Amino acid sequence: MPRMSTPSLHRPPRHPHAWWVSLVASQFAVAALWMRYGAGWGVASMFASHAPFLWGTLRPGSHLFSPVITRMPTDARVVWLTIDDGPSDDTLAILDLLDAHGARATFFLVGERAERRPELVREIVQRGHEVANHSHTHPQAWFWALGPRRMRREIDTAQRTLTALAGKVPRRFRAVVGMANPFTAAPLKAHDLTRVGWGARGFDAVAKDPAAIVARIERDLAPGAIVLLHEGARHGRNVETIARLLARLDVLGYRSIVPGVEYAPEDALHRSSGQTAGQAATGEPLRIDTPLPGERA
Repeated sequence: MPRMSTPSLHRPPRHPHAWWVSLVASQFAVAALWMRYGAGWGVASMFASHAPFLWGTLRPGSHLFSPVITRMPTDARVVWLTIDDGPSDDTLAILDLLDAHGARATFFLVGERAERRPELVREIVQRGHEVANHSHTHPQAWFWALGPRRMRREIDTAQRTLTALAGKVPRRFRAVVGMANPFTAAPLKAHDLTRVGWGARGFDAVAKDPAAIVARIERDLAPGAIVLLHEGARHGRNVETIARLLARLDVLGYRSIVPGVEYAPEDALHRSSGQTAGQAATGEPLRIDTPLPGERA
């Protein structure tokens, strides 16, 4: 019998427009206060009514607009390494390190970077790792503020690109800088994508001291932790950081896995519109081979 994925780790948004109800209700309340108490109360309440929406966008782990996975539900000494921003000149060295330590990882790839380095996308898959969606152009400064059309284009285009290059439909997504605004949920639902956050990070995209980065990550390590890592940073220390982290995980007795995930076949984006991106038009799904401890076999 095939292994079954842990249901809680597949959580695409069910109601991507539910936030509209709260927005409309809050603005009716603002209007009522304005009419009853005047402009002073009205303006103050208007700003206050927008604060939760801003918080929900700027806080990386917020569930306000879409579900987000921040840890694996397990007590086993396993962690999930997630590597953002590739493919890059670091990719092959990172793959070699993962092989040397018997570790698995999810690579959250940028679509246009994958187009320039298709051989690296294929190498990631061939080595037994997961390819996931991290937008198409990685608009780091403005992803949190993108409107619905641009947001959909970022996710849709990356999904098509990565599917064509990897031969598998990505099932997971990480928002750029972790920030997801109200318009992120609809394309995630359309592609049956689960948003993945993190529970341990060392700010390795900007910090330059591998020892300090690993020490910071270690403070937040726990069974089931999702670790945020990067590749291709300008400071050039990502490979050394990952090498140190893998060695430290070995010492601490942690195993690096990718929780069970099913992929649809390559042609899943070209079937009838009645199917979601996570459903296979024909054939059996392909799988990452490492199940989450506790999954049934």
